[in-house]
Amino acid sequence: MKEFLNDMLSTISFVVLYALTGDIYLATGAAIGVGFTQIGYFRLRGRRIDAMQWLSLALVVVFGGATIYLHDARFIMVKPSIVHGAIALVMLRRGWMGRYLPPRAVENLSRAMIDGWGYGWAALMMALGLTNIAVAMTCGPQIWGYFISFGAIGAKLVLFGVQYMVMRAAVVRRLAARAAA
Repeated sequence: MKEFLNDMLSTISFVVLYALTGDIYLATGAAIGVGFTQIGYFRLRGRRIDAMQWLSLALVVVFGGATIYLHDARFIMVKPSIVHGAIALVMLRRGWMGRYLPPRAVENLSRAMIDGWGYGWAALMMALGLTNIAVAMTCGPQIWGYFISFGAIGAKLVLFGVQYMVMRAAVVRRLAARAAA
């Protein structure tokens, strides 16, 4: 979960600030600042900066900058679709999920199950990206804010919960079978 939060910190800060203030430009500026701060922090600590973090920073700077400069919220409203699409493409790579699972899960789950959940996440990200475009182009910033804050995040939390329960049950069954043998 820590890696996921690191990958999404700029986006999470945007969503929280936008939900609290309703000011899309303030939230956009803060997201850009958080993105730069996070990259700077990682560099100072000698930590490897993942490609998704660089991509997230680039997108928030480009689309956030366009939003602020042109005073047009649609740029930042469409940005999550590009992020979701890019993440979906990365999630099509076999084995990506292994870095997010505890060692006990990786040792006791089949490769097919781990990869299958990875492809499920890719499908969810693509669906959310397409839905976001529809909402961003047909609704105002307030409705879009509700969708991105509750709909998109809620869908991810639901999939995470279902995945956790299914994987946990599979690991428990596997460990019980080993103990019985």
